[in-house]
Amino acid sequence: MSQEDHGPRHTVTVNRRYWDAWAPGYQAAHGAFLDGFVWGPEGLREDDAGLLGPVTGRDVLEVGAGAAQCSSWLAARGARPIALDLSAGMLRHAPAAVRARAVQGDAGRLPFADGAFDLAFSAYGALPFTPAADRVQAEVRRVVRPGGRWVFSVTHPVRWAFPDDPGPGGLHATMSYFSRVPYVERAGTGAVTYAEFHRTVGDWVRLIVAAGFVLVDLVEPEWPDDLTTEWDGWSRLRGERIPGTAVFVCRRP
Repeated sequence: MSQEDHGPRHTVTVNRRYWDAWAPGYQAAHGAFLDGFVWGPEGLREDDAGLLGPVTGRDVLEVGAGAAQCSSWLAARGARPIALDLSAGMLRHAPAAVRARAVQGDAGRLPFADGAFDLAFSAYGALPFTPAADRVQAEVRRVVRPGGRWVFSVTHPVRWAFPDDPGPGGLHATMSYFSRVPYVERAGTGAVTYAEFHRTVGDWVRLIVAAGFVLVDLVEPEWPDDLTTEWDGWSRLRGERIPGTAVFVCRRP
């Protein structure tokens, strides 16, 4: 993948097209599972985790909101959420009340004033799909008020070394954990249609610190006993052995 076809500007265009096209299928496949506020395929819910802290009366930004299920959950609990996503197609699936407060925009160029929010979060949104995660971190810090939290979940970096296979084949490392070569899908013409970017745990910690946040916690959800749902490469077989999700809990001093 060349520097030209995975730069921030090109990646924004590619991602918007991909998620606009995939939005109906994605919601049909995963919408029911994501009803409420879910941090990842292991089904860790904010009702149980409480990673954001108190939300009633708070101004909250959801970065990479998709269909804004998390924002809907927050609104029902007295928060004032704004759901931002790059894809208008994804946001069209948001509940009507939340869609009225949704914003189509780039997470690397947040269209909000400094200190506009008490809290910000992202559940598998935006960060894995941009080569400029440092820009996203800096923008979130800009719009979060001092003392506010920034919580985001991504695919656990350890997973990068293993094939995206829910079965036994997914238990054997076939790639280097330390490789930062993006995962790319291309059309028959060679044009990039999808890109996902790998960062190690250390990379994420350095990005968080460089942006001026304090890392409060790193949550690695375990596979629950009652969950039978498989989601692409996430499964009970793998989830009981290999971490699938990392949730970084940060605070702006």
